[in-house]
Amino acid sequence: KAPRQGFKTDRAKIIDGKLRLDKPLGIKTWYDIRFKGAKSLEGDLKVVSIYRENDKYWASLPFEVEIKKKIKTGKHSAVDANVGHLNYTDGKINILPDNLKRLYKRIKYYQRKLAKKRVVNGKKATKTNNYVKTRAKLQRDYRKVANIQHNIIQKFTTELVINYDQIVIEDLDVKKMQMTHVASKGLQRSLFGYFRQVLIYKASWYDKEVVLADKYYPSTQRCSDCGHIKTGDEKISLDGNQKYKTKHNEYICYECGAVMDRDENAVKNLLALIG
Repeated sequence: KAPRQGFKTDRAKIIDGKLRLDKPLGIKTWYDIRFKGAKSLEGDLKVVSIYRENDKYWASLPFEVEIKKKIKTGKHSAVDANVGHLNYTDGKINILPDNLKRLYKRIKYYQRKLAKKRVVNGKKATKTNNYVKTRAKLQRDYRKVANIQHNIIQKFTTELVINYDQIVIEDLDVKKMQMTHVASKGLQRSLFGYFRQVLIYKASWYDKEVVLADKYYPSTQRCSDCGHIKTGDEKISLDGNQKYKTKHNEYICYECGAVMDRDENAVKNLLALIG
């Protein structure tokens, strides 16, 4: 009934594109395990974790590799984080694709189903086959979400450290971010923390710099042309501005008259922190 079972070994090897685990005592016939991408792996294989989850077996293969420094480009960028996308100097990255939305809704459904079973049956609920099956489906979708999120962030952060020497990001208070249209707010919030974590360690690897803007820096409210900062009923929210009837993606400066995209304005303001 345990959700996860496994073991670790420091005697595993990759031989001819297959994973070779140490043979258990008393077993005569033992086979190497094929898996895709084995021949492209490089480095010194460390302690391997083997675990069983949802009736499937997984191997976590950590490699120690030599990091090669990236060429200095002399370029800078800034990343403005929003619910659903990340804006930066060269465009926008979608972090809430349709397949992720569908998984969020399904996770919410399974969570409610499990909670209902616990309310009705108490402690006995967790021992029933239906509960175990539903929990397995929930864990499966959690893993799918993590895979999609990690794929998006790994690709984007690699692009950033290759193309830019300095990257400015916001020190977000994600708990206060409005996510009314996101089914699984906690999972989407975790993505922002993961983005910051991955970007910082990759920048450290490749001798690039991450500049952290103060969480109170008004990147969204400040005009990147004249420096005027919106306050009070002039502020922009996710619904735009009620007083001036502007849209949520519009930035109109009431001081100098500049009109621009709200996210592009925020990126420019973040860039201003490094000159």
